[in-house]
Amino acid sequence: MSGSKFISSRLFSLSKDNLSSTVMRLAVTSVALAITVMLISLAVVVGFKNQIRDKVVGFVAPIHIQALDRNESYEEQPFVIDERLKSCLDHTQGIRHYQQVANKAGIIKTDEEIQGVVMKGVGVDYDWNYFKDCLVDGEVPQYTVGERSNDVMLSKNIADKMLLGVGDAVRVWFIDEDMQARGRKFNVTGIFTTGLSEFDERYVFCDLNQIRKLNHWNDDEAGIVEVWIDNTDQMDAVNQTLYFNIPGTLASYTARESNPQIFDWLALLDTNVWLILVLMFLVAGITVISMLLIIIIEKTSTIGLLKAMGASDRFVRKVFLYRSIRILLIGMVIGNVLGIGFCLLQQYTGLIHLNPETYYLSAVPIELHLSTVVVLNLGTFFLWMLMLLIPTSIINRIRPSKSIRFE
Repeated sequence: MSGSKFISSRLFSLSKDNLSSTVMRLAVTSVALAITVMLISLAVVVGFKNQIRDKVVGFVAPIHIQALDRNESYEEQPFVIDERLKSCLDHTQGIRHYQQVANKAGIIKTDEEIQGVVMKGVGVDYDWNYFKDCLVDGEVPQYTVGERSNDVMLSKNIADKMLLGVGDAVRVWFIDEDMQARGRKFNVTGIFTTGLSEFDERYVFCDLNQIRKLNHWNDDEAGIVEVWIDNTDQMDAVNQTLYFNIPGTLASYTARESNPQIFDWLALLDTNVWLILVLMFLVAGITVISMLLIIIIEKTSTIGLLKAMGASDRFVRKVFLYRSIRILLIGMVIGNVLGIGFCLLQQYTGLIHLNPETYYLSAVPIELHLSTVVVLNLGTFFLWMLMLLIPTSIINRIRPSKSIRFE
């Protein structure tokens, strides 16, 4: 053990009942709380953003292609899924699956209730994996090529408002271009809930052939082609490739572009996280600096004695820095245990619940990676060490002739 470490270990103690020991315990508590809060904040925000993103992407698909008209209506202009478009989709790297859909506005009417909805027509190639996890009753509808099925799947939000259940018949009314109303009778086979009110209050899934029939479309026409990719992190890159390769009458959009209000809201969470991290870092850092200043003032006579015995300023600074590093490490270990422990508890038990109508989720989400923990700990430790160099500079100004008499 070096001389500075030996003196540091003998000079300071957390168990003593003096001012410096009390301040050191407060510093340990401050560092532990700061690390705990920072870990929990990062885990909650990352988990929240990813789960909401997955919900949105699972509903609307990462990328969708539609006619280049960009109208504000829920009903799209039809286009033909020709060989050129199929070839582009089949040969674009990163695309896992694509499917044809179409939307049409309608009104659900029962004996007592009325509700405006958007009928989302899907075909036999539709990927139901996301909605199978969202089912609360019944099953997803099964459609057949060349036939028009009357089976529909609607959200629990709509089912509760309209007093509908699985097996019930429901009539939906549509308005033609000549402003004539046409009604279609459907059968409810499934009820789902995604937690996203923007979608649950609006969409009903039906057979794509029903939409084609209502709109007088051909069997090879659709309103949207939804594109699924292997890695959603590559959504922008794949979309850019598609945009420049599909026919000029079409355009491709990402889920972020088609739902900017949700993704902009999620982006605001990053600001909150950075604010929490900066505040916790500053609070703990200032506490540690104050601790070191108090210890230096309390040990002024000891500093003068060490200098009188021939110790250099650098040697004395090391004595106090070693103790400060030990305080930081103790606090950070405690903070990591508390922070990671809480994250694991919440992740596996869902202890803290949320109102899904407000937050889209029923429990506080947690997503914490080892890389996040390592980077957070290394970054804060390095910055706190830089802050500790400020109070140790006072040691250079202490003179043995005056400090030895300091009480």
